[in-house]
Amino acid sequence: MTASRQIKFGFLLAGCGQGYDDWRHPDAVADGSINIAHYRHLARVAEAGKFDFLFVADSLFVTERSSPHYLNRFEPLTILSALAGATTHIGLVGTATSSYTEPYTVARQFASLDHISGGRAGWNVVTSWLSGTAANYGKAEHLQHDERYRRAAEHLNVVQGLWDSYEDDAFPRDREAGVFLDPAKQHALNHKGEFFSVRGPLNIGRSPQGRPVIFQAGASAEGRDFAARHAEALFVEAGSLEATAAYAEDIQRRAAAFGRAPGSVGLYPGLRTVVAPTREEAQRKYREAVGLLRIDEALKQLGVPFDNYDFSQHPLDEPFPELGPAAYGSSRSTAERITRFARDNRLTLRETALRAAGPREEFIGDPVQVADAIQRWFDSGAIAGFNFVEALPRQIDAFVELVIPILQQRGIYKREYGAGTLRGHLGLAVPENRYTAARRGGAAA
Repeated sequence: MTASRQIKFGFLLAGCGQGYDDWRHPDAVADGSINIAHYRHLARVAEAGKFDFLFVADSLFVTERSSPHYLNRFEPLTILSALAGATTHIGLVGTATSSYTEPYTVARQFASLDHISGGRAGWNVVTSWLSGTAANYGKAEHLQHDERYRRAAEHLNVVQGLWDSYEDDAFPRDREAGVFLDPAKQHALNHKGEFFSVRGPLNIGRSPQGRPVIFQAGASAEGRDFAARHAEALFVEAGSLEATAAYAEDIQRRAAAFGRAPGSVGLYPGLRTVVAPTREEAQRKYREAVGLLRIDEALKQLGVPFDNYDFSQHPLDEPFPELGPAAYGSSRSTAERITRFARDNRLTLRETALRAAGPREEFIGDPVQVADAIQRWFDSGAIAGFNFVEALPRQIDAFVELVIPILQQRGIYKREYGAGTLRGHLGLAVPENRYTAARRGGAAA
């Protein structure tokens, strides 16, 4: 590990909170998920803390059992475009599904965000795991797991091809000569595949970072292969540090098999902290939050990765129930991880639901204690950084005020932004336009 290696942070924007009862906290902004002023505040706090990117998650299906934040929230590209004007440096990463969108539209949307923000856009590629989504898009049934990933690979390939529609110097904009476009540097894609037929070219050029950064969160076998082949940054929820390190080793091995260089994929596990000036105060804050959590709401939250499975039909104080294969057909890896954890630790359903709803104990405490835990994970070499999720309202403020200065003093976190683009923040190279590369290669030959 080199002395110059520094940790990176993302921040999940979740308005009124990720949990089912977060909005009930006295410090919560109950309408936060549709409150632009609240989002601006969160974004500016994260930027003051020199965070590398903001992240907006998404899904396209809700029921009366969905969490408050999911029931009533902004669409990712819309809110990120608004925040581009409210910030200067921080990256802007949004979720868009490959299962229910057309590549041309996605390519255009993210290229627009990339230009609006000066090269700060990132795309979190998802395949939409909630089966009910199909009914919102006029589909008879949700795509099967392996088919979703085949479609995702082709979708991403088309989007990246469209992002290369124009070489960097395709628009000379020579007023005197009356030349706006060099037509030799505009390229139609002419793609025909299993799922898509797209001619191109796109109607927007390349941004300062070449193209948006690709994020992913695959954890199943198909998801890991997809991430290892395509992702540049990877969200992961493997549980413990040991499990995360094993996951990282597997991803890097798969990436190498696809011909990618070591370290091509940076891992970002979720980080939920409860930090306060003293350990006692942090524990008190956590107990207060747990006190607000209703078990019926915790069960709903637990059911989400099991395709919104209704756990209320099972006894609370008996072992975690045996579930049929349908419950593992959506977010398979997360559901399997929770099941495995419950069985390995002989947890009841009640204990499993409450554990899943709260942060890990090692990240609850005073600033030094939390900084030590973060550094222990980072020094393992398995991760590039963390994706911060507020466990309680105003934890981003507390984290920036109390923990960030300690990490800076230790030399493992930057004091100022050193780049203007998301690729620059994450230490990723600007990809060369494929047609420019082909021309250069032909000239050399």
